[in-house]
Amino acid sequence: MTDKNLPAIRKQVTELVLAGSLEHAERAFAEAADTHGDLAVVEVLQELPPHVTALHMSGFDGGKMSLATLLVPPKQWAESLAYLAATWPDDMIEDDPERIAESLFAHIHGVVFGTEDEERRAELLKEASATDWGCTAFAILFSLAPKEVLEVAGEVISKGAYLTGQTASDNDIVPVAVALAQANEDGWDRALFELFPEFRHSADLADAEFSDDPDEEPEHLQRSTKELLYRLRKQVPTTRSGTGRERARRSIGTGIFG
Repeated sequence: MTDKNLPAIRKQVTELVLAGSLEHAERAFAEAADTHGDLAVVEVLQELPPHVTALHMSGFDGGKMSLATLLVPPKQWAESLAYLAATWPDDMIEDDPERIAESLFAHIHGVVFGTEDEERRAELLKEASATDWGCTAFAILFSLAPKEVLEVAGEVISKGAYLTGQTASDNDIVPVAVALAQANEDGWDRALFELFPEFRHSADLADAEFSDDPDEEPEHLQRSTKELLYRLRKQVPTTRSGTGRERARRSIGTGIFG
C-alpha cells in the first residue's frame, strides 16, 4: 500500500466514525482490503487514534462482522480498551451495569477468540493486560462470574503451566479467564486483585470460600460490576496520565509459569 493512500483512508475512516457512520467506515475498511489487501486495514488501524478505534469497534459489540475486530493490532486494541468506557451512558452504568459488562464481554471475547492464531490471541491478551485499564476491563468480566473465576484461580495454582481450561463450569467467562492466565500471569493476578482488592496473593484467593447465596453478605471484599465500570471510566487516559501500562515491578503473583 502506498504512503499516499494510507493518510487518505485513515482520514476518511476517522471522519466517518466520529460522525457516527460506522457502517460506512466499515465499508471503507472493506474497500481498502479488497483493493490493497488486509495489511492495508492493519496499517490504517495502527495509525487511528485509540478513541476512534474504540468508537468503531464498540458499534459491532464484539461480532465478527467488523474487519477491525479480526485485524486490529494487539497494541492498538489494548490502547483503545480504556476509551470504551467513554461510550457508556451514566444512567446505564447506574441502572443496568451487568448489561454493559456483558457488552464488554462480547467485545473482548469477539476480538480474542475471533482468531485461531494462538500467537495473536496470546499477544492480544498480553497487551491488554499490560495496562491498568485492561486489567480493570478483565475484572469487570470476572465480576459477572466470581465463583467460576475463583475455580479457575484454584486450577491455576494447582496445575500451573499444565492448566488445560477444563473446569466444572461451562460459563463463557471461564475460557477468557483461562486464556488470560496462560498468556500473562501478572495480568491475570492484577485482574483478580482488581475484583478482590483485599487479596495480595492468588494462592490465598484460590483458597477463599464464597457463599452460594447471592443475598448473603460476602465475607471478603469484592468490587461490584458498577464500581468497576466507574473505575474504568476514571482510567481513560489523558496526556498527563501517560500510557497506564503496568509499573516496573516484580509480579505479585506466585510464579506459576516460571
